[in-house]
Amino acid sequence: MPPRIKICCISSKEEAQLAISFGADALGLVARMPSGPGTISDDLIAEIAKSVPPPVATFMLTCETAADEIIQHHYRTLTNTIQIVDELKVGNYHTIKTALPAVKLVQVIHVIDERTIDEALAISEQVDALLLDSGNPNLAVKELGGTGRTHNWLLSRKIVEQVKVPVFLAGGLNVANVRSAIEAVQPFGLDLCSSVRTNQKLDPQKLELFFEAVFN
Repeated sequence: MPPRIKICCISSKEEAQLAISFGADALGLVARMPSGPGTISDDLIAEIAKSVPPPVATFMLTCETAADEIIQHHYRTLTNTIQIVDELKVGNYHTIKTALPAVKLVQVIHVIDERTIDEALAISEQVDALLLDSGNPNLAVKELGGTGRTHNWLLSRKIVEQVKVPVFLAGGLNVANVRSAIEAVQPFGLDLCSSVRTNQKLDPQKLELFFEAVFN
């Protein structure tokens, strides 16, 4: 089965419709972040999410690290999925799921070394999906996504093979490497941002080439 495609860093209702027209299964809407591209206001996230037809998923990317803050952030945006890009440090996933039973939780795991596998296994029992990215939350200014870098796909493959939830692959995916990434990792879904943009704007030609590379 071909992987689902999530187009991230959506910045307007027009970009959302463009991504959907090429076959995007999910859209990433990036809230305030310490670094990285594509951030928009919570009000605009809510406006775009409201315009997206089912069954397309709307992912609100939050850097909040407390369960209660994540819940409050959701109430401001009303997407159908929350993508938690940093470690959950206060509270737990159960609290979020109890408060928001209809909302899917996707935890980002930044693939750094072999220890990442154990982290992914433990968290996978508590969320609806994982997203493997190439950031580094340990830096002074946290990298929580949007790096444009690939990571060690062998580690990602080990995670995919061992967890029971869907896994999205992110980090430096483009038309030249996406087939290799699919073969190496066998992910449920792919997540991309910068490689389908020109001057920060979603590029129809790049979208077309990417979708062709995945499905042909």
